Amino acid sequence: MSIVIAILIFGLIIFIHELGHFLVAKACGVRVNEFALGMGPQLIHFKKGETTYSLRLFPIGGFCAMEGEDSQSTDERAFCKKPVWKRIFIVVAGAAMNMILGFVLIVIMHSVDDALTTTEISWFEDNAMSHSTGLEKGDEIIEINGMRIFTDLDISYQFSSDKDGIFDMVVKRNGEKVKLSDVRFQMSDGSLHIDFKVRPEKVTPLSVLKMSFRSTASYARLIWISLGDLVTGQYKINDLSGPVGIVDTLGQVVESETGEDGGIDWGALMDKLLYLSAFMTINVGIFNLLPLPALDGGRLMFLIVEGIRRKPVKPEHEGMVHFIGLALLMFLMLIITSNDIIRIIKR
Repeated sequence: MSIVIAILIFGLIIFIHELGHFLVAKACGVRVNEFALGMGPQLIHFKKGETTYSLRLFPIGGFCAMEGEDSQSTDERAFCKKPVWKRIFIVVAGAAMNMILGFVLIVIMHSVDDALTTTEISWFEDNAMSHSTGLEKGDEIIEINGMRIFTDLDISYQFSSDKDGIFDMVVKRNGEKVKLSDVRFQMSDGSLHIDFKVRPEKVTPLSVLKMSFRSTASYARLIWISLGDLVTGQYKINDLSGPVGIVDTLGQVVESETGEDGGIDWGALMDKLLYLSAFMTINVGIFNLLPLPALDGGRLMFLIVEGIRRKPVKPEHEGMVHFIGLALLMFLMLIITSNDIIRIIKR
């Protein structure tokens, strides 16, 4: 089941990404030769108008093949013949659609919740240390250690990454911002003890939209922070997961919601799958915009350079850079997949 779920989730994320490129390319008058889901040999395909639509064997990617995308073309509707600003819109459309999909999934996730979780404190434990060192009931936490707080997920992130249980906070109290220094929490065996609860909010269309925008921003920022931690060495390549690791994670999620009688709590399972799917598609959107060869972000950088120079980089030079980047990316995926398999075997 986890494999089927993974293929459906990957397929949706890939389809939405390539659909973004496809729709904007068509809107900009670019000829699209093929729209494909999957890589490798074609399983099924059909042609409608000028475009071939295909489903390929390996569900690990997809593409929107545009005329003149990677080479020169005399066709006036070729990608390379269009103004730089149109090509930029086409390139970023895939990532933009991933972000939109993430937002939609988060809206669905919040819409079926019994209540929304705010960042406003509604209750303290008896003799709560955080209360005695500055926090008050009714405080809305808006900043912790310099990081803007959008959702309770941000609070959890700050608390889980802390070492000493001491925080500088900014809260909204009686409509005004109040700075609090050295708010303290008890630490036990290296773990921080959270001694307050936050107020639940009623689910309404307005509250869902508001919370969904905040959650999308929160997810995107946490992904960006994780990428920064990877670059600075706080995370290592061994900490990354690829398709195999994701399938394994989905299997654990399914198992966690399966009872002793084999029955599945579909409500709880769908809630977790919505969360994972939203996080994954936002991740794909952000990762694709990184200025790396073979990614949309790499193509975007070449277009920006062309816009500044008012002269395109030679296609053969750009093609070589993307080819090398793709080879390195495939090598990285091979390493990550090997690590995933080793982790599963050792578990």
